[in-house]
Amino acid sequence: MSLLVRKKYLSCYLTLLWIQAGFQIYMRKDLSPPTRKSKRVFQVYGCVVTCQDMVEKKDSVEVFDKVSNWQLFEKVFVETWLKRRIFHIVRTNTTMSSSTILFYADYYAHPEHYNSVFHEKIAPYASVIVNCMYWEPRFPRLLSTKQLQDLTSKGCRLVGISDITCDICGSLEFVSQSTSIDTPFFRYDPLNKSYHHDMEGEGLICSAVDILPTEFAKEASQHFGDILSDFVGKLASTINISQLPAHLRRACITHGGSLTSLYGYITRMRKSYSEENLENPASSNSNKKHKILVSLSGHLFDKFLINEALDIIEAAGGSFQLVRCQVGQSTKDISVSEVEVSADDGGVLDQIIDSLTSIAKPVGDRPLNIETNNISLRLGEVQESDKKEDDIKRKSRVLILGAGRVCQPAAELLSSIGSTSACHWSKTCLDDDFEEQNNVHVIVGSLYLQDAEATIEDIPNTTAVQLDVMDHANLYKYISEVEVVISLLPASCHVIVANACVELKKHLVTASYVDDSMSTLDAKAKSAGITILGEMGLDPGIDHMMAMKMIDQAHIRKGKVRSFTSYCGGLPSPAAANNPLAYKFSWSPAGAIRAGRNPAIYRSNGETVHIAGENLYDSAVKLRIPELPAFALECLPNRNSLVYGELYGIAHEALTVFRGTLRYEGFGEIMGALARIGYFSTEPHPLLKDGKKPTFRRFLLELLGTKGGHMDVDATLRGEKDIAERIVSRGYCKDQGTAVNTAKTIIFLGLHEENEVPSSCQSAFDVSCLRMEERLAYSSTEQDMVLLHHEVEVDFPDDQVTEKHRATLLEFGRMQNGKTTTAMALTVGIPAAIGALLLLRNKIKTRGVLRPIEPEVYLPALDIIQAYGFKLMEKVE
Repeated sequence: MSLLVRKKYLSCYLTLLWIQAGFQIYMRKDLSPPTRKSKRVFQVYGCVVTCQDMVEKKDSVEVFDKVSNWQLFEKVFVETWLKRRIFHIVRTNTTMSSSTILFYADYYAHPEHYNSVFHEKIAPYASVIVNCMYWEPRFPRLLSTKQLQDLTSKGCRLVGISDITCDICGSLEFVSQSTSIDTPFFRYDPLNKSYHHDMEGEGLICSAVDILPTEFAKEASQHFGDILSDFVGKLASTINISQLPAHLRRACITHGGSLTSLYGYITRMRKSYSEENLENPASSNSNKKHKILVSLSGHLFDKFLINEALDIIEAAGGSFQLVRCQVGQSTKDISVSEVEVSADDGGVLDQIIDSLTSIAKPVGDRPLNIETNNISLRLGEVQESDKKEDDIKRKSRVLILGAGRVCQPAAELLSSIGSTSACHWSKTCLDDDFEEQNNVHVIVGSLYLQDAEATIEDIPNTTAVQLDVMDHANLYKYISEVEVVISLLPASCHVIVANACVELKKHLVTASYVDDSMSTLDAKAKSAGITILGEMGLDPGIDHMMAMKMIDQAHIRKGKVRSFTSYCGGLPSPAAANNPLAYKFSWSPAGAIRAGRNPAIYRSNGETVHIAGENLYDSAVKLRIPELPAFALECLPNRNSLVYGELYGIAHEALTVFRGTLRYEGFGEIMGALARIGYFSTEPHPLLKDGKKPTFRRFLLELLGTKGGHMDVDATLRGEKDIAERIVSRGYCKDQGTAVNTAKTIIFLGLHEENEVPSSCQSAFDVSCLRMEERLAYSSTEQDMVLLHHEVEVDFPDDQVTEKHRATLLEFGRMQNGKTTTAMALTVGIPAAIGALLLLRNKIKTRGVLRPIEPEVYLPALDIIQAYGFKLMEKVE
């Protein structure tokens, strides 16, 4: 949906509800400017009422009269606003005897003495409520869930809520979730106490878009821009900035091509922290005899206190070198700068310290008082070292084994620790001390050195090495030099690496399933004091984390999981799904085709369901994800789902446990038809034996013409229609539509062409893999997509409402500097790197063989995943 359409969509929302309600707008048009001053109010169909207008004193003698008709509603509320009697309690026959000001003061000082009467006075007569009221938990709610339920049971006419404030469970208690620009509404059914994301059915249509200000109309933006451009033009043309108002003068950073005096510290601090000083200590403070480390804290930059401190140092004949600088991110935050102050004469240094102390507020070990304009001062010794700045930081080292596509994003994340590029996400789990004192150096080992070198190209803090895991001495050499190892090798190689890690007492992370060979190392890993963290990828990996977060939260609230369903798939982005299968391969298709022949088992409503491998494609069912309604998907059962009931601790409570593989709709039917034709048979085919090279068309005719041992070669089998009819006549498809789509796929793959089949193909499976690898590959500009979706239904004790929790991950491949990183590589490589990072930071304290199903793993990992930029969506109904 385009931005313009979305804006129109939102703009029309209330208008549509008003039409449905049949209500007239009661807003007066002769409002003079003085009556339009800003107030924190809420709005009901153009009638503005303050929070005082809807409360009554507890245990009051007089009881409010209900508004009996719309004319009275108009008179009371509109006139109350127009006459600015907004601090009076609304009555139909009288007003408070106390003054407006006294009521105002008393209400805000003691809101606990008041009850809301909105549900009695206004809500029964309103069709739409637009809530713009400032609210805090200490104030009475505008409308509680119980009050709304009572109103609905009495036939309340309310049909819509637009909560501009978007206070979740706030003044409108039943607004329990925010909405987005793309999906701006949800439906709440008060009588059934249920939430829905469709517009059909009983209940209120609710909108609570938390980023609604970003959807200002174009005219408003244009108006503001016109005013701003005029202002900026005049400001830019100012010759003498001393004539500017004080607040603008302080905000002026540069003038006439130079920094203004208030911001002169920037040049001074940058000069002290220059590369020349770092690389040539003799040119900086290192040749001074007397030096001390000074830590300055306070509002150094927003109140320009740093200028006074630097003036003192330089005026006395001393010099300084910036060691560390941390700038507060808001006016409430303090900033910290550590500078090495030095002088040739000890007396000069003492004078500097005395002068700094005179303007500072010495605090010792006490907390800083950030409300003052003082600088807080701490003194320390300068650590002498002959090492360069790059060596002062302790470098943690991580070895990544395997230089495939997954390696690159993992190496990039780890090597960025301590750099400015990591600031946006690393603050999530890393302490400032760890970031500032640690770099991570990544060693990428591959059987072929050129692969490792290509992987780390343009990635700082990395080294490529040639490494064969079967070379015992070399493997042990590199593992001994690092703190953590990430194995991205084939699963069969993990146990070799794991045994070496146990012996050398080094942590290990893999993205593969924890099989029996790895599980048996649990005791040895515990004895060695190391963690072997397996299944730290996408599936398995992120799927575990998202599932366990929901399940653990349900169990903490004493809930029982009734149903757990999980769907995951690597797919082309919609734009790249441009073939009849709507599918493409970023790796060899052989694995994906074989996976489609695996048997499956799952539990559905208490019954165990078995799917034979040859029937797997035919078991695909249509799936729609509420958060992503544009995706036409289907799912196929994924192997043994029952083991996940045990793994997640829900085997004895969940009636449904299902894990499925996602594909675009129609995939299963086509693949099932190709399987029945014989294209996935791994048996050597007679037509391909002994170096024979039939054409692809000849091989197609062989497969379609064989039935009951008789050959029927039809030379007229040319086009899509002929192939589809032959597929139906041979019983490979019962549905004509499926047969046509299968014929389209055969033609797209070139399985009907006159080219010779290469001699390397010995079976129909080989032929299919060859053509799919050639014709279903991503182009250099196409994106893949990863979609992971969980649904968990939870029952709570005491007959509470059943909740349905949904969690969705949607990630697309990324292109940067002309290079594409697939979504699959990102969602496997980034979790593996995060696992290594958590081990480096000692966030994971459990030793032995682990999966990311424990809170100490999945909680920080999910935080970093989201901070890194992965889109995780969570909903509760």
